[in-house]
Amino acid sequence: MPDPALALLAFFSLALLCATVAWPGRGIAARLRRIARLSERVRMEDALKQLYKLEYDRLPATAESVAGGVQISRHQAIRLLQKLEERELVAAGPSRFRLTEAGRAQALHVVRTHRLWERFLADRTATPPEDWHGEAETREHLLSAAEADDLAAALGHPVYDPHGDPIPTAGGEMPARAGVPLASLDPGERGLVTHLEDEPREIYRELVGLGLGLMAPVERLEGGAGRVSFRSGDRLYDISSALARNITVEPSAEVADAAWTRTLADVRPDESATVAGISPLCRGPARRRLLDLGVVPGTVVRARMRSAAGDPVAYDIRGALVALRREQAAHIRVSGADGA
Repeated sequence: MPDPALALLAFFSLALLCATVAWPGRGIAARLRRIARLSERVRMEDALKQLYKLEYDRLPATAESVAGGVQISRHQAIRLLQKLEERELVAAGPSRFRLTEAGRAQALHVVRTHRLWERFLADRTATPPEDWHGEAETREHLLSAAEADDLAAALGHPVYDPHGDPIPTAGGEMPARAGVPLASLDPGERGLVTHLEDEPREIYRELVGLGLGLMAPVERLEGGAGRVSFRSGDRLYDISSALARNITVEPSAEVADAAWTRTLADVRPDESATVAGISPLCRGPARRRLLDLGVVPGTVVRARMRSAAGDPVAYDIRGALVALRREQAAHIRVSGADGA
């Protein structure tokens, strides 16, 4: 005859297991359904973002190109595109796909959120640059449109992400891509860096290792076959043409020699200079502090006085007297220097 205590224990154990699995809204089954729904939504948003990228780059949107961008099989991509078509987010042609207006709006929301997160990670955290993209890929699916607006406001409504990609406005407006690959400049031509490709991660890590940043002035030099030689400031570079294709520049004959090597640390008391940019090596809270002080391209800064030890130096920035150490001032690239 079975032991009543063991039978009762078995009953309660089975009841507890059933409750754990099937409890409405909180059980394992409910949680698995939520994860499945979230995963499906993430895959759909990833596909919409890839379709928008193909459209923006004027490339054909096929099942194969979507599969490659989202990193799924062709069969999975076809099924995903069919679901998007059923929801009227995508329209299918004979051999290509295109976003509907609703699909484009949703894709732009994901792109906007992604690039805002990258801006946040670059300006407000100590996250390594090569991790910005991957971290933003995870976070881009978590914000509503209103929450993305709040994030944009907290960041001061940035126009570009830290790689130079434009951030769509809340209304879905996106500037056209400008600039040319660095490798396309002729020897002697100059320009300003406007974009550093952030995919794949390994390529971006190499670009970060070069010490280049947005708005850095460059001049193409004579180089060997399959190589691109150039200078930026007082540094000379010689990189592969494949790596150089990931650096976009805006050609400009107005990049003057005076802008190549000077930093705010070189400005003497009673001289003023115009901010050209902040070094990419200055990141996280240190960069955020400079931006909050108004150290942005175009700002005129005047050195007022040195401390008794020569460091720090007091600078007049937008009407406020700010003390910066030499190592901080050396991160601020400037052009021009006029005496009082």
